[in-house]
Amino acid sequence: MSSSPLHESAPVTVRGACPHDCPDTCALLTTVQNGVAIRVAGNPQHRPTDGVLCAKVSKYPERTYHPERLLHPMKRVGPKGSGRFQRVGWDEALNAIATRLQIIASKHPEAILPYSYAGTMGLVQGDGMAARFFHRLGASLLDRTICASAGAEALTHTYGGKVGMKVEFFSESRLILIWGSNSIGSNLHFWRLAQEAKRRGARLVCIDPRKSETAEKCHEHIALRPGTDAALALALMHELIAHGWLDKDYIAQHTEGWDALRERALLWPPERAAEVCGVPVAQIRQLARDYGETAARGEPVAIRLNYGMQRVRGGGNAVRAVACLPALVGAWRHRAGGLLLSSSSQFPIQRAALQRPDLLAGRRPRTINMSTIGDDLLRPASRDFGPRIEALVVYNSNPVAVAPESGKVVAGFAREDLFTVVIEHFQTDTADYADYLLPATTQLEHWDIHSSYGHTDVLLNRPAIAPVGEARPNSQIFRDLAQRLGFADACFHDSDEAMCRQAFGREVDFQTLLAQGFVSLPVPEAPFAHGGFPTNTGKCTFDSSGLRALGQDGLPDHLPNNEPGGAHPDYPLAMISPPARNFLNSSFVNVKSLRDIEREPVLEIHPTDAAPRGILDGANLRVFNERGDYHCVARVSERARPGVVNGLGIWWRKFGQRGTNVNQLTSQRLTDIGRAPTFYDCHVQVESA
Repeated sequence: MSSSPLHESAPVTVRGACPHDCPDTCALLTTVQNGVAIRVAGNPQHRPTDGVLCAKVSKYPERTYHPERLLHPMKRVGPKGSGRFQRVGWDEALNAIATRLQIIASKHPEAILPYSYAGTMGLVQGDGMAARFFHRLGASLLDRTICASAGAEALTHTYGGKVGMKVEFFSESRLILIWGSNSIGSNLHFWRLAQEAKRRGARLVCIDPRKSETAEKCHEHIALRPGTDAALALALMHELIAHGWLDKDYIAQHTEGWDALRERALLWPPERAAEVCGVPVAQIRQLARDYGETAARGEPVAIRLNYGMQRVRGGGNAVRAVACLPALVGAWRHRAGGLLLSSSSQFPIQRAALQRPDLLAGRRPRTINMSTIGDDLLRPASRDFGPRIEALVVYNSNPVAVAPESGKVVAGFAREDLFTVVIEHFQTDTADYADYLLPATTQLEHWDIHSSYGHTDVLLNRPAIAPVGEARPNSQIFRDLAQRLGFADACFHDSDEAMCRQAFGREVDFQTLLAQGFVSLPVPEAPFAHGGFPTNTGKCTFDSSGLRALGQDGLPDHLPNNEPGGAHPDYPLAMISPPARNFLNSSFVNVKSLRDIEREPVLEIHPTDAAPRGILDGANLRVFNERGDYHCVARVSERARPGVVNGLGIWWRKFGQRGTNVNQLTSQRLTDIGRAPTFYDCHVQVESA
């Protein structure tokens, strides 16, 4: 029975943080009345958020109170993949899980694998208590590579860490290269700054194989072939050298390896790059002129790099090549100049205190790459691999939908001898294969603390409402399992608020976090104006001794794709799979209002590729290669460049045609640097279904 108006409480506002895998890491204000979250808005006091949220997160109450939200622990009663479960109590579920894990751990603890990524970016509900639990257990370690590790390691070999310019100063830039990013859909708050710069007279150039919503609104779009970004960057260097658009003083004082990089760049005249990239020579020359002359006039030039361009064989080299450009023209001298891919390394996170690797007690478990989970779940025990994976605990991820070569991923999850626990908000594709399905709290229901990879503020998330149904925070689920396994270490009794305090220790004032919800780190406005890169020498590293020690080329170079368009007679088209605008990886796919906007899984195909195949707009398609078939709907459009098709993702398989999604086609091959997946390095053929 609802309360009468006389007994309704006044609305209260609770400060929080967006948990999703997005560089913006917005500060949230949740309005709560009578214990119910009725509105989520951006915090206008937080400068990067500026009171604005994306369409996805503004609907967060719809997600929290979704009619299909998991509210109770569930036990599988049908075949794996059938999605048939029955409700059980927490004690029954936790006791059964603990018993099974204990039996496996008594023989081979490495046969147990945690699988998680960025379903929440929170440091507590992500890999705080969970890491403690798996370290104490001695389980296999997970190499979390599926999104960003190629670019992250490339930056580290160049700048010394994941560092860059402060995002707020893009509004003052005179030339902005938006490289490999559809910022309107995936980095909204940066896009607002870019628009402000545009109104002030800045020139915006989008570099992307796809004519995205962002590309349409820039002054120029350079539609290069997938995997050719390093060739373009090297050609820009060639032109900077040839025309003298270099800051020789900055190069001499604040970089190392210039002579070798200069020699490499001179091998890449614009004509060579144009042939590789599939763009006009004049376009490359003009881009170099714009970049070089703007910097030479003493005006700030900036690059917003994103992770799409590093999801190819040579992705790490491509990031390194682009990351060298700002130092060549002295762009770092300005607060509105330089490059931003990630700011993650600027956060003084106390990871050892949070994750407690000391609980391994000298053990050195193997490491499994999350991007090869399809192969690894099917791999037998061996001397090299170790024990077969016997148990999988999945949280903050949906690998059946998001991992590459999903046909193999499904086959692995379908193993009857694999014990699988999934901690989730909804019955995802992965949840359908669980033996036990445990309901987790959403961001509105628990404590957490956040860094960011797009700005330099720490954000605190306070619970706005009580847990819905019987949902529990990830942290509590792992505490409960630790207790049942007899782990007596005091750290398993730390509360979530205590762990939030531990995350940054004395580096961030927790009382300020409690009072205003965020704290800005004391990062210089122009962090590398006088060098000071976090490398061993303090210089931007063009020729990496670290890469040479690994047997790799220390200089950036163009590495052709494994599966370039036009190279295979049976699969002549290249395919990339950028995110659909209203989804975030596989999150929000089940929110009907957002799914209704996207309507159906589509493949964008250029008219010149559609016509000879007899493909009409709206036709049902079969997209295929040697790894499998994907069924979707044709969108004949010039958003796709000739020879390249765009399979927008990431739809849950259960919402796709014939139970497939685009990752049926992607491969488990890894990048040159960072052991990352090559989602955008994929050849296909397309035909009407």
